[in-house]
Amino acid sequence: MPKPRRIAPSILAADFARLGAQVSEVVDAGARVIHVDIMDGHFVPPLSMGPQVLSALVELGLPDVQYDVHLMVERPEKYVADFAKAGAWNITVHAEATPHLNYAVQQIREHGCSAGVAVCPSTPLDVFRELDVDLALCMTVNPGWGGQSFIPASAAKIARLRELLGEEVELEVDGGIDVDTAPTASEAGASLFVAGSAVFGAPDPGQAYRDILAAAGV
Repeated sequence: MPKPRRIAPSILAADFARLGAQVSEVVDAGARVIHVDIMDGHFVPPLSMGPQVLSALVELGLPDVQYDVHLMVERPEKYVADFAKAGAWNITVHAEATPHLNYAVQQIREHGCSAGVAVCPSTPLDVFRELDVDLALCMTVNPGWGGQSFIPASAAKIARLRELLGEEVELEVDGGIDVDTAPTASEAGASLFVAGSAVFGAPDPGQAYRDILAAAGV
């Protein structure tokens, strides 16, 4: 069965002085997946946050919320246990970040989480022919910086990935997703849409979430 379309607001774009309040706002608007971007200053230049932030969000006790952790870090298998313990629902690792990708996927599942693999815009999709994943993340910008524009060629890549995966695997897109690009990604076959600046950079994050959800065809 095809996966339902869902929007995953990314806290990377949130106001960290009001993080709990802003996450609660989009959850009240209907969000049930919250995207957590982890960056180590090596795999990508910026440095973001650690498992303590995830633990703090989980401790809010928001009902029925799943935390989608995106590890943009070198050797991500070293950090799987910490983020699983902190409360991750899904942990996604980059195909480019470890020579032991199959092992990393196994580690994620052994710690009770859904297992995702991400690819950068220039990375071929053949890696997914060699893996059994619960989620495939197609980066639609270069990873590491918020506020970038959706790469137009991503639509064709999303469509190729959906054909490769079939309908039962979650196909996530991350980068430049807003009311203008969500329809394009949705038509190509995406099912989970990460939106950072377009949600938390808006005057009303809850309404921005609803607008992107509608644009995605939900």
